[in-house]
Amino acid sequence: MRIILLGAPGSGKGTQAQLLTNTKRVPHISTGDMLRKAVAEGTRFGQKAKRIMDAGNLVSDDIMLGIIAERLSQPDAADGFILDGFPRTRQQAVDLDELLDQLGVPLDAAILMDIDLDILLKRLTGRRTCSKTGKLLNVHFSSQAEIDECLADGGKLLQREDDNEETISNRLRVYRESTEPVVSFYRDRGRLKIVDADGEIEAVQARLLDALA
Repeated sequence: MRIILLGAPGSGKGTQAQLLTNTKRVPHISTGDMLRKAVAEGTRFGQKAKRIMDAGNLVSDDIMLGIIAERLSQPDAADGFILDGFPRTRQQAVDLDELLDQLGVPLDAAILMDIDLDILLKRLTGRRTCSKTGKLLNVHFSSQAEIDECLADGGKLLQREDDNEETISNRLRVYRESTEPVVSFYRDRGRLKIVDADGEIEAVQARLLDALA
């Protein structure tokens, strides 16, 4: 199984990727984690990336593709992978397709975790952490009993600074603008599968597994 997970922040990609990893026994490859690991291990492309990052610049697509190639050559990816965080643009999708063809590991599918952006806005702006227990809550979706439990223990509902509506709305706008061409790229090639990402984790997982069957 060789797939790409596409989806907006808060769509549940990370959660579903971890569940898939446990079920299908293939690695979840997050490009952010992969980049940091390559830099830490001093791989050939990791060293190039470090020099660019130390200079305060963005890592180029060709270096990211090199890091992806290094990662996919590792033994645990022999039977497949779940790629998360790349591609983010149509050109990256084109380049990734060429790389996977060169490696002889063509993509099986690109999975779009589809969810209404209004729901995402509530998921992200409503996130809170109980200062007493560290439990993650949501003022829109958590039960009143869960919220009252935190407050009754003397806890406070803490919100991250970047979880405000203006910042989140901008992140979702940028995502929508950059990702639509990527979605179209895979749709045009008949490799796009769309999964309804709204609902309980188990229900979304079942729909995802059905799409991959």
